[in-house]
Amino acid sequence: MAYKKSEINIEVVTDENKVPEEIYWSADDGNIYKEEAKAMMLSVWDSKAQETLRVDLWTKEMPIDEMRKFFHQTLVSMKETYFKATQDEKMAETMGDFCDYFAEKLEITRK
Repeated sequence: MAYKKSEINIEVVTDENKVPEEIYWSADDGNIYKEEAKAMMLSVWDSKAQETLRVDLWTKEMPIDEMRKFFHQTLVSMKETYFKATQDEKMAETMGDFCDYFAEKLEITRK
């Protein structure tokens, strides 16, 4: 069986205090090269330690209203991924209810 190697690269430019000013990402499989981002969340599962390792970054220029939308959309995608991975419809619906509640409380409207 032939294996294919894919790379996703993240470049972070920081100020003298190590606060992100610019974030860029590239993904060969998606034909994405050095696209700018204002925020990112990366989670990886460490099976040996049975814990999630995370990197959460956002630039100084990330507006709060966009951060709220970013969080909401991330929560929705986590619900969808959870369902695909587990087929646990009841919990996915519960997570969806929370996503709706989150959007309502922050007055986020869908486009």
